[in-house]
Formats: sequence, C-alpha cells, structure tokens
Amino acid sequence: MATTTASELVRSARRAAGLTQAELADKLGTSQGAVARLERRSANPTIATLDRVLQATGHRLDLAVSARKSSVDETLIARQLRLTPRDRLRTFQAARRKLAPLAGAANRAHGRQG
Repeated sequence: MATTTASELVRSARRAAGLTQAELADKLGTSQGAVARLERRSANPTIATLDRVLQATGHRLDLAVSARKSSVDETLIARQLRLTPRDRLRTFQAARRKLAPLAGAANRAHGRQG
C-alpha cells in the first residue's frame, strides 16, 4: 500500500479487506462514526490505534527507523567549533583573502565592478 497519511492508510486497508466502516467498527468494538473520524484527513491516531485498526483489516503495521546520512561533513563543523572565536575569525579572514581574487575574476567575467 503506497499511502501517505494515517487516514488514507485506514481507508485503503479497510477497502482492501472488503469491509464497510460499520463492519470494521464491529470488529474493533467501536462505532461507525469513530471509524469515519479515523478516515478523515485531519485524523491523527496513535500508532497503537493505527496498529489495532490495521490488524482488524488483516494487515500489519511495520515501522522502520534508520540513521539518516548527513549531507555535510560533520567533522569539519566539529573542528571549527573546537576553535576559539579568535582562531575562527582568523580562519575566516584567511579564506576570504584567498577567495577575493576568484570573486573579482567572476565579477569581471559577468561585467560587474569587483
């Protein structure tokens, strides 16, 4: 099931099981109105509720958590944070001096004053 919200997940699981809202409510021991509320876009059920509803439709909720790979080199950030404010400023100023000629060339190439 390729769904994105809890309400879509509940609705699609119910339909895939061939159940009406009333039939699902009977399986859950709740009201048809409660199932209808779970199928509203604004529904925000707990994981336990979502799991219970899916089990009643013959489905299983699988959640996976994985570490997200950073898009930045965090070792560089950590190294900079270990510097004193004075050393950080000196590092910045040195990098700025090295980049100034490159910035000037880019400005001239684009017809801007550098």
